[in-house]
Amino acid sequence: MTVAGFLYPGHSAEDDYPELSGRLGSDIDLRVVHTLMREDAHRVDALLDVGGADVLAEGARELRELGADSVVWACTSGSFVFGWDGAREQVAGVREVAGTPASSTSFAFVNAARHLGLRRVAVAASYPDDVTSRFAEFLGEGGVEVVAIASRDIITAAEVGHLTGSEVLEFVSRNDDASAEGILVPDTALHTAGILDDLEDRVGKPVLTANQVSVWEGLRLAGVEGPYEGLGSLFRVDAPAGTVVLDD
Repeated sequence: MTVAGFLYPGHSAEDDYPELSGRLGSDIDLRVVHTLMREDAHRVDALLDVGGADVLAEGARELRELGADSVVWACTSGSFVFGWDGAREQVAGVREVAGTPASSTSFAFVNAARHLGLRRVAVAASYPDDVTSRFAEFLGEGGVEVVAIASRDIITAAEVGHLTGSEVLEFVSRNDDASAEGILVPDTALHTAGILDDLEDRVGKPVLTANQVSVWEGLRLAGVEGPYEGLGSLFRVDAPAGTVVLDD
Protein backbone atom coordinates (compact mmCIF):
# COMPACT_ATOMS: atom_id res chain seq x y z
CA MET A 1 0.00 0.00 0.00
CA THR A 2 1.36 3.40 -1.03
CA VAL A 3 0.36 6.27 1.25
CA ALA A 4 0.57 9.77 -0.23
CA GLY A 5 0.01 12.49 2.35
CA PHE A 6 -1.46 15.94 1.81
CA LEU A 7 -1.42 18.99 4.05
CA TYR A 8 -4.67 20.78 3.27
CA PRO A 9 -5.60 24.18 4.73
CA GLY A 10 -9.06 24.43 6.25
CA HIS A 11 -12.09 22.86 4.59
CA SER A 12 -13.23 23.63 1.04
CA ALA A 13 -12.66 20.96 -1.62
CA GLU A 14 -10.96 18.20 0.35
CA ASP A 15 -13.60 15.78 -0.97
CA ASP A 16 -11.69 15.89 -4.27
CA TYR A 17 -9.14 13.57 -2.68
CA PRO A 18 -11.40 10.57 -1.97
CA GLU A 19 -12.92 11.07 -5.42
CA LEU A 20 -9.49 10.95 -7.02
CA SER A 21 -8.48 8.04 -4.80
CA GLY A 22 -11.42 6.00 -6.06
CA ARG A 23 -9.95 6.11 -9.57
CA LEU A 24 -6.44 5.13 -8.52
CA GLY A 25 -7.11 1.66 -7.14
CA SER A 26 -7.09 0.01 -3.74
CA ASP A 27 -3.29 -0.09 -3.47
CA ILE A 28 -3.07 3.70 -3.10
CA ASP A 29 -4.18 5.64 -0.02
CA LEU A 30 -4.47 9.44 -0.16
CA ARG A 31 -4.26 10.76 3.41
CA VAL A 32 -5.40 14.34 4.03
CA VAL A 33 -4.42 16.23 7.19
CA HIS A 34 -6.07 19.61 7.69
CA THR A 35 -3.78 22.45 8.68
CA LEU A 36 -4.64 25.59 10.57
CA MET A 37 -6.18 28.50 8.69
CA ARG A 38 -6.43 31.44 11.05
CA GLU A 39 -8.03 33.63 8.38
CA ASP A 40 -9.65 32.50 5.16
CA ALA A 41 -8.52 35.15 2.71
CA HIS A 42 -6.69 35.25 -0.62
CA ARG A 43 -4.61 38.12 0.69
CA VAL A 44 -0.82 38.03 0.81
CA ASP A 45 -0.49 38.51 4.57
CA ALA A 46 -3.09 35.84 5.33
CA LEU A 47 -1.51 33.42 2.85
CA LEU A 48 1.93 33.85 4.40
CA ASP A 49 0.39 32.82 7.72
CA VAL A 50 -1.44 29.84 6.19
CA GLY A 51 1.88 28.52 4.86
CA GLY A 52 3.91 29.27 7.96
CA ALA A 53 6.56 26.78 9.05
CA ASP A 54 4.92 26.13 12.42
CA VAL A 55 1.57 25.34 10.83
CA LEU A 56 3.02 22.94 8.28
CA ALA A 57 5.32 21.23 10.77
CA GLU A 58 2.37 20.21 12.92
CA GLY A 59 0.63 18.58 9.99
CA ALA A 60 3.85 16.99 8.71
CA ARG A 61 4.38 15.30 12.07
CA GLU A 62 0.89 13.83 11.89
CA LEU A 63 1.48 12.48 8.38
CA ARG A 64 4.77 10.97 9.50
CA GLU A 65 2.90 9.09 12.23
CA LEU A 66 0.38 7.91 9.62
CA GLY A 67 3.20 6.37 7.59
CA ALA A 68 3.07 8.65 4.56
CA ASP A 69 5.50 7.78 1.76
CA SER A 70 5.41 11.35 0.43
CA VAL A 71 3.96 14.68 1.56
CA VAL A 72 2.57 17.54 -0.52
CA TRP A 73 1.61 20.96 0.85
CA ALA A 74 -1.69 21.10 -1.02
CA CYS A 75 -2.12 24.84 -1.27
CA THR A 76 -1.12 26.76 -4.37
CA SER A 77 -1.38 30.33 -3.07
CA GLY A 78 0.08 29.36 0.32
CA SER A 79 3.25 28.24 -1.46
CA PHE A 80 3.90 30.52 -4.45
CA VAL A 81 3.24 33.63 -2.33
CA PHE A 82 6.60 32.94 -0.66
CA GLY A 83 8.41 33.25 -3.99
CA TRP A 84 10.56 30.56 -5.59
CA ASP A 85 13.29 30.42 -2.96
CA GLY A 86 10.87 30.80 -0.06
CA ALA A 87 8.71 27.97 -1.42
CA ARG A 88 11.78 25.74 -1.66
CA GLU A 89 12.59 26.49 1.99
CA GLN A 90 8.99 25.77 2.90
CA VAL A 91 9.13 22.34 1.26
CA ALA A 92 12.51 21.61 2.83
CA GLY A 93 10.97 22.22 6.25
CA VAL A 94 8.11 19.83 5.54
CA ARG A 95 10.54 17.21 4.25
CA GLU A 96 12.68 17.43 7.37
CA VAL A 97 9.74 17.00 9.74
CA ALA A 98 7.89 14.36 7.73
CA GLY A 99 11.00 12.35 6.91
CA THR A 100 9.75 11.74 3.36
CA PRO A 101 10.06 13.31 -0.10
CA ALA A 102 7.98 16.50 -0.13
CA SER A 103 6.70 19.17 -2.48
CA SER A 104 3.89 21.70 -2.81
CA THR A 105 1.10 22.40 -5.28
CA SER A 106 3.01 25.31 -6.80
CA PHE A 107 5.99 23.13 -7.67
CA ALA A 108 3.58 20.40 -8.77
CA PHE A 109 2.16 22.76 -11.39
CA VAL A 110 5.64 23.44 -12.79
CA ASN A 111 6.58 19.76 -12.72
CA ALA A 112 3.28 18.74 -14.34
CA ALA A 113 3.68 21.33 -17.09
CA ARG A 114 7.18 20.03 -17.80
CA HIS A 115 5.91 16.45 -17.73
CA LEU A 116 3.46 17.31 -20.52
CA GLY A 117 5.95 19.52 -22.38
CA LEU A 118 3.83 22.66 -21.90
CA ARG A 119 5.95 25.78 -22.46
CA ARG A 120 3.21 28.39 -22.92
CA VAL A 121 0.09 28.33 -20.79
CA ALA A 122 -3.00 30.31 -19.89
CA VAL A 123 -3.93 30.77 -16.23
CA ALA A 124 -7.55 30.83 -15.07
CA ALA A 125 -7.46 31.59 -11.34
CA SER A 126 -10.09 32.12 -8.69
CA TYR A 127 -7.85 34.65 -6.91
CA PRO A 128 -7.75 38.46 -6.90
CA ASP A 129 -5.46 39.96 -9.55
CA ASP A 130 -2.47 40.62 -7.31
CA VAL A 131 -2.36 37.02 -6.07
CA THR A 132 -2.81 35.60 -9.58
CA SER A 133 0.10 37.74 -10.77
CA ARG A 134 2.34 36.14 -8.16
CA PHE A 135 1.40 32.71 -9.49
CA ALA A 136 2.33 33.80 -13.02
CA GLU A 137 5.68 35.07 -11.73
CA PHE A 138 6.31 31.75 -9.99
CA LEU A 139 5.58 29.82 -13.17
CA GLY A 140 7.99 32.08 -15.04
CA GLU A 141 10.71 31.23 -12.53
CA GLY A 142 10.09 27.59 -13.43
CA GLY A 143 10.42 28.21 -17.15
CA VAL A 144 6.69 28.18 -17.94
CA GLU A 145 5.54 31.21 -19.93
CA VAL A 146 2.10 32.62 -19.11
CA VAL A 147 0.54 33.99 -22.31
CA ALA A 148 -2.90 34.82 -20.86
CA ILE A 149 -4.11 35.40 -17.33
CA ALA A 150 -7.57 35.71 -15.79
CA SER A 151 -8.72 36.25 -12.21
CA ARG A 152 -12.16 35.56 -10.79
CA ASP A 153 -11.44 37.86 -7.82
CA ILE A 154 -12.78 35.58 -5.06
CA ILE A 155 -11.43 36.42 -1.63
CA THR A 156 -12.20 33.29 0.43
CA ALA A 157 -11.55 29.60 -0.12
CA ALA A 158 -15.00 28.88 1.27
CA GLU A 159 -16.62 30.78 -1.59
CA VAL A 160 -14.37 29.08 -4.16
CA GLY A 161 -15.47 25.70 -2.81
CA HIS A 162 -19.08 26.48 -3.69
CA LEU A 163 -18.44 27.01 -7.41
CA THR A 164 -20.26 24.37 -9.46
CA GLY A 165 -18.70 22.20 -12.12
CA SER A 166 -20.54 24.07 -14.85
CA GLU A 167 -19.26 27.39 -13.50
CA VAL A 168 -15.69 26.08 -13.51
CA LEU A 169 -16.05 24.72 -17.05
CA GLU A 170 -17.39 28.04 -18.29
CA PHE A 171 -14.73 30.13 -16.55
CA VAL A 172 -11.84 27.99 -17.78
CA SER A 173 -13.05 27.74 -21.39
CA ARG A 174 -13.77 31.48 -21.55
CA ASN A 175 -10.20 32.25 -20.56
CA ASP A 176 -8.36 29.98 -22.97
CA ASP A 177 -5.91 31.51 -25.43
CA ALA A 178 -5.09 30.22 -28.89
CA SER A 179 -1.35 30.45 -28.25
CA ALA A 180 -1.53 28.50 -24.97
CA GLU A 181 -0.53 24.85 -25.05
CA GLY A 182 -2.46 24.17 -21.86
CA ILE A 183 -4.50 25.88 -19.14
CA LEU A 184 -3.53 25.99 -15.46
CA VAL A 185 -6.26 26.33 -12.85
CA PRO A 186 -4.80 26.98 -9.38
CA ASP A 187 -6.52 26.86 -5.96
CA THR A 188 -7.01 23.59 -4.07
CA ALA A 189 -10.27 25.05 -2.73
CA LEU A 190 -11.75 24.48 -6.20
CA HIS A 191 -13.65 21.26 -6.92
CA THR A 192 -12.34 19.78 -10.18
CA ALA A 193 -11.88 16.03 -9.59
CA GLY A 194 -15.15 15.15 -11.28
CA ILE A 195 -14.65 17.28 -14.40
CA LEU A 196 -11.01 16.75 -15.40
CA ASP A 197 -11.76 15.05 -18.71
CA ASP A 198 -14.72 17.40 -19.30
CA LEU A 199 -12.40 20.39 -19.00
CA GLU A 200 -10.01 19.01 -21.59
CA ASP A 201 -12.83 17.99 -23.91
CA ARG A 202 -14.21 21.53 -23.70
CA VAL A 203 -10.97 23.34 -24.60
CA GLY A 204 -9.21 20.66 -26.66
CA LYS A 205 -5.92 20.84 -24.77
CA PRO A 206 -4.43 19.76 -21.41
CA VAL A 207 -5.91 21.39 -18.31
CA LEU A 208 -4.06 21.18 -15.00
CA THR A 209 -5.93 21.81 -11.77
CA ALA A 210 -4.62 22.21 -8.24
CA ASN A 211 -5.86 19.06 -6.51
CA GLN A 212 -5.10 17.01 -9.63
CA VAL A 213 -1.44 18.10 -9.80
CA SER A 214 -1.07 17.75 -6.03
CA VAL A 215 -2.10 14.10 -6.17
CA TRP A 216 0.06 13.45 -9.23
CA GLU A 217 3.04 15.01 -7.45
CA GLY A 218 2.45 12.96 -4.30
CA LEU A 219 2.32 9.74 -6.30
CA ARG A 220 5.37 10.69 -8.35
CA LEU A 221 7.39 11.34 -5.20
CA ALA A 222 6.23 8.01 -3.76
CA GLY A 223 7.41 6.20 -6.90
CA VAL A 224 3.97 5.40 -8.32
CA GLU A 225 3.65 5.47 -12.10
CA GLY A 226 0.53 5.56 -14.27
CA PRO A 227 -1.14 5.63 -16.57
CA TYR A 228 -4.61 6.15 -15.07
CA GLU A 229 -7.80 6.99 -16.90
CA GLY A 230 -10.41 9.59 -16.02
CA LEU A 231 -7.92 12.02 -14.48
CA GLY A 232 -6.92 14.13 -17.47
CA SER A 233 -3.89 14.07 -19.77
CA LEU A 234 -1.49 14.41 -16.85
CA PHE A 235 -2.24 10.90 -15.59
CA ARG A 236 -2.33 9.33 -19.05
CA VAL A 237 1.19 10.40 -20.03
CA ASP A 238 3.55 7.94 -18.34
CA ALA A 239 6.94 9.35 -19.40
CA PRO A 240 8.10 12.83 -18.39
CA ALA A 241 8.91 15.24 -21.19
CA GLY A 242 11.26 17.31 -19.05
CA THR A 243 13.19 17.39 -15.81
CA VAL A 244 11.37 18.10 -12.58
CA VAL A 245 12.46 21.21 -10.72
CA LEU A 246 12.24 20.00 -7.13
CA ASP A 247 13.08 16.43 -6.25
CA ASP A 248 15.50 16.48 -3.32
